[in-house]
Amino acid sequence: MTDGRYAGVELGGTKAIAVLAEGDRIVARQVIPTTTPGATLSELRAQLGDWHAAAPLTGLGIASFGPVQLDPAHPDFGHILPTPKRGWAGAAVAAMLTEALPCPWTIDTDVNGAALAEYRWGAGAGCDSLCYITIGTGLGGGLLIRGRPLHGAMHPELGHLRLRRVVGDEFTGACAFHGDCTEGLVSGPALRARFGMDPAAAPDTHPVWHHVAADIAELCAAILLTTSAQRILFGGSVALSRAFLLSWVRAAVVDRLAGYLPFVDGATVVQFIQPAGLGTEAGPLGAIALAQAAARKR
Repeated sequence: MTDGRYAGVELGGTKAIAVLAEGDRIVARQVIPTTTPGATLSELRAQLGDWHAAAPLTGLGIASFGPVQLDPAHPDFGHILPTPKRGWAGAAVAAMLTEALPCPWTIDTDVNGAALAEYRWGAGAGCDSLCYITIGTGLGGGLLIRGRPLHGAMHPELGHLRLRRVVGDEFTGACAFHGDCTEGLVSGPALRARFGMDPAAAPDTHPVWHHVAADIAELCAAILLTTSAQRILFGGSVALSRAFLLSWVRAAVVDRLAGYLPFVDGATVVQFIQPAGLGTEAGPLGAIALAQAAARKR
């Protein structure tokens, strides 16, 4: 338990969630649709102000969809970078949410925040390194090394890797930037285009699911080979809505690796690829974990 009164914002492409926590326990939340930057951020900022007025906040964590500028020395720190989310490129997320709030704060990606929450309270507990992947409106990947979110020139953008495709799969992809990157193949909008219907209505027996599992498996294999993550955790509506999907992904990962990583085989792969332990709470708790980190740094 971490003492204090913490606020967090999980800013997603479809909805935004503001949460208030006492220590590690969320005690209040507000959910609003993500519309325009002005309307969305103003409503969130008003809620944060109300919570702070009731009792001073110890810290604020902002877990935002990306890409987002995370370099404090950059003039665009805390701004959304070029994004498929219409109207949000250049949005000053951090500045608008922290205006007149005197508490320490930090901003990171929503998936880095969720990875941090899983590391502290969820299925990543006990790991030195892990990757959290969410598949929904887009595909995002957060990476923790020694318990710290990975930052560099920017932050990981795993969804935009272009990887090997299944022979015979002619889908051209739905990403506005890269076409058939992983996000362009398996995100919610991509699945709608692939199936020609709401993917929620597609039967489990539809052959396209095999292509989807193969595309996700390519991403997992790439992550294991490049980062040596001890665990890959999946969240988001697409990954969690079909119980069979991760088992297909695991089998395909073992096939793709072809024995090159001897510690990943048919018996052990389930230890490396799992559903997120916190479910839909990974995002909100990730924002609280960031708030606590900001307070500790202060």
